[in-house]
Amino acid sequence: MPTVSVFGSNSHIDEHTLTLAEDLGQLIVDLGCRVCTGGLSGIMEAVSKGARSSEKWTGNEVIGIIPQDDPTQANEFVDVVVPTGLGLYRNIMVARAGDACIAVSGGSGTLSEIAFAWQFRKPVAVMTGTGGWSDKLAGESLDHRRDDRVEPLDSIEQARAWLITVLDL
Repeated sequence: MPTVSVFGSNSHIDEHTLTLAEDLGQLIVDLGCRVCTGGLSGIMEAVSKGARSSEKWTGNEVIGIIPQDDPTQANEFVDVVVPTGLGLYRNIMVARAGDACIAVSGGSGTLSEIAFAWQFRKPVAVMTGTGGWSDKLAGESLDHRRDDRVEPLDSIEQARAWLITVLDL
């Protein structure tokens, strides 16, 4: 079962973006994939909540790799909590866990996850119109290491098509 890592802000998020994140979480599980996030609030919680709303959700598809040692710090919608005690270093693990990676909005933590995913040669996309680093990096090449670009996704339908292509679903 492929895993899609979703990166995103944990605060200062508008309702449209939270709804989009929920729809993205549901889409990922609908496609027969697991979803992995940093397991906390904001985009991470919305994606996790959306994943659980999928008819294909069985109770094992939502992974949260949290920065704390205490598993109770994960949001209530995470099925599998990975308490790392690593603080921000856990961003590497979230990026590494995904067979494909999508960012929604995002500040500096999201930026680091996008950069790690890029260096790990993971397919990387961003949901445009959500602000933050997602809008800033849409369509950009991060550096000379790769010939492709960060894929801009304007809708859930585009996310579906992109995931089907990059994960060979």
